[in-house]
Amino acid sequence: MATFPKQTYIERRERLAKTMGSGLLLFLGNGVASMNYRDNNYPFRQDSTFLYLFGLDYEGLAAVIDIDNARTVVFGDELTIDDIVWTGPQPTLAEKAASVGVADTRPLAALEQYVADAIARRQPVHFVPPYRGETVMWLQHLLGKKIAAPAGDPFMADAPSAAPSLELCYTLADMRNHKSDEELTEIARAIDITVEMHETAMRMVRPGVHERDINAAVMQVALSQGYFYSFPTIATSHGQTLHNHGYIHTLRDGDMLLLDAGAEAMSHYAGDCTSTMPVGHDFTARQREVYDILYATYEATTRKIRPGVTYRDCHVRAWSLIADGLKQLGLMKGDPMEAAEAGAVALFMPHGLGHMMGLDVHDMENYGEVYVGYPRGAQKDSRFGFSSLRLGRALEPGFVFTVEPGIYFIPELIDQWRAEGRFREFINYDRLDAFRDFGGIRNEEDWLITDDGARRIGHKKPCSIDEILKTKGE
Repeated sequence: MATFPKQTYIERRERLAKTMGSGLLLFLGNGVASMNYRDNNYPFRQDSTFLYLFGLDYEGLAAVIDIDNARTVVFGDELTIDDIVWTGPQPTLAEKAASVGVADTRPLAALEQYVADAIARRQPVHFVPPYRGETVMWLQHLLGKKIAAPAGDPFMADAPSAAPSLELCYTLADMRNHKSDEELTEIARAIDITVEMHETAMRMVRPGVHERDINAAVMQVALSQGYFYSFPTIATSHGQTLHNHGYIHTLRDGDMLLLDAGAEAMSHYAGDCTSTMPVGHDFTARQREVYDILYATYEATTRKIRPGVTYRDCHVRAWSLIADGLKQLGLMKGDPMEAAEAGAVALFMPHGLGHMMGLDVHDMENYGEVYVGYPRGAQKDSRFGFSSLRLGRALEPGFVFTVEPGIYFIPELIDQWRAEGRFREFINYDRLDAFRDFGGIRNEEDWLITDDGARRIGHKKPCSIDEILKTKGE
């Protein structure tokens, strides 16, 4: 029933309890969410924290780790005969819990009294930030208080009282950031399917094909093997729009297709890769010039990553390499590293170099990027481009993350910066007019920090121009 042996989950919970030291740790699993009426639901996806600690991929569950009373309880309800008629039989709640090493099970309704008793004893109740509206409401009902919003949420800015536990977020982030061999096996499986998705797109991309055809084909690769997609696929000939999910364009000769797609294993561990491929027989001369800069940046970055290296430094170094390449094309000027440190290269790469990856494709982002991707107590750089760097901390063995430099020509951003006179000492705005219709390119693969370096996880994706054209059959 669970992905890993029950001892894995027992050890995770014991380590968490030992580190936290005291209190009641409250974990709410996800329920089903209706699309347009009660019985027509979105595909169920269990909460990742619940999966990490309890491994039970079933709706309608909650759990507590009561550190002060040395008790772990799973709450849920047994299926009724009406449920069984529609969904088929399932193991009992006790059988589910026993499979992950929990002996104490109780009806879901008993959770309210359990939490109330803890509050009456003045026992601290720890929980991670909720990301679904129904979970917010459930927490507010259990705690009798509004839930303080994550920073910057305008809808609950005046929320008093109960706030997610910073200590629990940091502790879980530290545990989940360091992947075990069991987890790496699952991630590699997801990445292998992910690479197959990208190779499928490379083989079918050609003039006259619709973006929606590419999206359907890569989804079929995952679904036909019992996998799902780890995030909505980006398949677009307008790569300058970073999250383009429209699938509305017909591919033309001279276009490039940017595909950002990943598979999610049955265990829910994720893969995440991005490829940029020519629609016609080959990249144009201008496309080759820019792609060569991108690929050289990617290769240089992957040679740099190792334990102790700060990923923010990798990000700035990647920016400087892009600046140097664009300087050779006459699009930038001045010292490339100075341009990077100043943030001028954000015009061409406004996102971060990568993010943590695991049970979530952007691992634990519901906790908050700063708690997962930055040292304890650190704050993110608020400048444009830097603010989108999800991972900025020193790399440690066991970290799994993406390396994904990109180069984009975004007309609206170019126009705004030109009008504001931003970074004229680094950017040749007049030369950019010839690139307004270029679009955007990105290359992304998934990497693991080892004890003495780093290695790519899973199968190698075609990345160089020659590898991409060979896969296309050109």
